[in-house]
Amino acid sequence: MKRLLIALVCLTFSATGLAQNADEPASSDDVILYLRTMRSHDMLQKMMAVQSQSTQQLLHDQILKDKGKLPADFDVHMKKAMDDLIKNMPVDDIVQAMIPAYQKHFTKGDIQAMNAFYSSPVGQKVLEELPAVMQEGNQAAMPILSNYLGEWVKRMQSEFEQMKETPAAKSGPDAAVQK
Repeated sequence: MKRLLIALVCLTFSATGLAQNADEPASSDDVILYLRTMRSHDMLQKMMAVQSQSTQQLLHDQILKDKGKLPADFDVHMKKAMDDLIKNMPVDDIVQAMIPAYQKHFTKGDIQAMNAFYSSPVGQKVLEELPAVMQEGNQAAMPILSNYLGEWVKRMQSEFEQMKETPAAKSGPDAAVQK
């Protein structure tokens, strides 16, 4: 019984100490542990691969729409260029550069809570499934984005044509007075 009481007292003091430390700024080591828990290096590479596929498809569709056909071996060259981009991406440097942003926006307690979540089975599932969710979401959004960008390009071209046809407006502080 005495040991149980001592253990409870120790647990209470350690929990109180953790709660007091929760509002401290996150240290670089706290953030590094979180980024490792998140598998940020692998996640960043997977996300780049997903974005690469989406970008390739968007460019493919846009060139087909604008020109009616693709340059010879377009897909092969584009895939090679994107693979090279991802392969040589300075992921470690990017991850290191992110640490101050995490320290600015999250306390030690925030980082500890995020670590607890992403270490849990559900958190690990989120990390595992997120690249596939993003890829499927991007594929579903691609036709919408492609149509929107096509309409936007036409609108911008029309506006630029109108600008060419109207006399140049005076800029500067007197411009508002003249209108």
